[in-house]
Amino acid sequence: MTEARQEPQPRRWSALDRSIPGRPRPRLAAEADVLRRRGAAQPPTPLQWTVLGIVTTAPVAALILWPAVAGQMLHHLVFLLFLVAALMRLAAALTPRSHVPAPPLPDAALPAYTVIAPLYREAEVVPQLLEALEALSYPRRRLQVLVVVEADDALTREALAGPRLPRHVEVVVAPPGHPRTKPRACNIALERATGDLVTIYDAEDRPHPGQLREAAARFSAGSARLACLQAPLRIEPDRRFLPRQFAIEYAIQFETVLPLLARLGLPFPLGGTSNHFRISTLRAVGGWDAWNVTEDADLGFRLAAEGYDLGVLELPTFEAAPDRLADWLPQRARWVKGYMQTFGVQTRSPPHWRTGVMLAFGLTLGMAILAAIGHGPLLAWSLMSVAAHLWTGESWLTAADVSLLAIGWLGATAAAAVGVRRAGGELRMRDLLMMPLYWPLLSLAAAHALWQLVHCPHHWDKTRHAARTGQAAA
Repeated sequence: MTEARQEPQPRRWSALDRSIPGRPRPRLAAEADVLRRRGAAQPPTPLQWTVLGIVTTAPVAALILWPAVAGQMLHHLVFLLFLVAALMRLAAALTPRSHVPAPPLPDAALPAYTVIAPLYREAEVVPQLLEALEALSYPRRRLQVLVVVEADDALTREALAGPRLPRHVEVVVAPPGHPRTKPRACNIALERATGDLVTIYDAEDRPHPGQLREAAARFSAGSARLACLQAPLRIEPDRRFLPRQFAIEYAIQFETVLPLLARLGLPFPLGGTSNHFRISTLRAVGGWDAWNVTEDADLGFRLAAEGYDLGVLELPTFEAAPDRLADWLPQRARWVKGYMQTFGVQTRSPPHWRTGVMLAFGLTLGMAILAAIGHGPLLAWSLMSVAAHLWTGESWLTAADVSLLAIGWLGATAAAAVGVRRAGGELRMRDLLMMPLYWPLLSLAAAHALWQLVHCPHHWDKTRHAARTGQAAA
């Protein structure tokens, strides 16, 4: 590339070059082609459209024709789903986190490691990302860092051209193409990767310096079926409402729910960053689905469907939470939309799934979608019931409903308390009392996700990241 030769250090810049020998491109390309035909790039099948139509129209028709009976059945169904979600959080909070540390590997025994950092419009945070990557405690001769940027992202490329990059850091320019998504950029880097293990870090990430060593030791001590290890994602301290609730949500997910599923040997949706893979296994399944906007969740269940195991690490990665609704909403809508895409993709051919995989799939992805859609209407119905009781003396809420709402809040509270403590944070009673005010925002994101799923299913909403300042920077 002409632009590459103009840079002061041309060895650091590269584009996708299929002429380089020795790479397993044919198999990866073949698997990726199969993945595209079976993945999120394809619309729902006629059977899926039929089932979706029945599921969405049958309850409405039943409520019109038999309002009393249908209303009671719908009430019982919502009650059951809410109870299952509450009990799952309670179980996660009450289950001790099992951790048997693997013996550390000497430097001479450490495998080659590739770190992929996909960037898009991240010029502001490039310095802190390079600093975080430089802090990784891993022998440089066994470490490869691939920073992927888009060809038209001039500002980020300029930010990377400024500092003198170490020899193990390479900037890969993704050629123009579609879809413009993070998983596509990761797949481009995967074709250049030379490591035995590979992980993904986002632009704003601050991984623990020893995380690569822990993952390498765990893979070395684990079975060949162990395909991925997820590091806990922890949100940096911020006492404002939205970042604080975001941090609590992450603590519940990564410090309690995922360790529970891993302890039971069940799969789970991976986080968007800090997931570590055996590169041979990742290539064998075709890499990431470039058309899925939550490629991480999809890949976790795709690996499980192929018979591989997932695990969790102890050493975390720190992230900053979106601090404005304008940033939080597109990010969360993308997650919900991707969960819906993944649910559709994975339910096309479920017979090859094991029972445990199907159970975990329903308890995580399925429950997350239903919760995102239902939180807002459930809160509205509860408030209307309270208002009706105050106005007319009648209440739509039964004693069982009130008890269930209390159990749901207590389950979330227990999981939040355990999760925040494991993450080394502090939890205030005010944070717990304000959780029910955060949950309905998920329904707002779900509505936006449904609209995008119809009009622009593969559009990637970019999350704004700002450079750390003050305590977070320290």
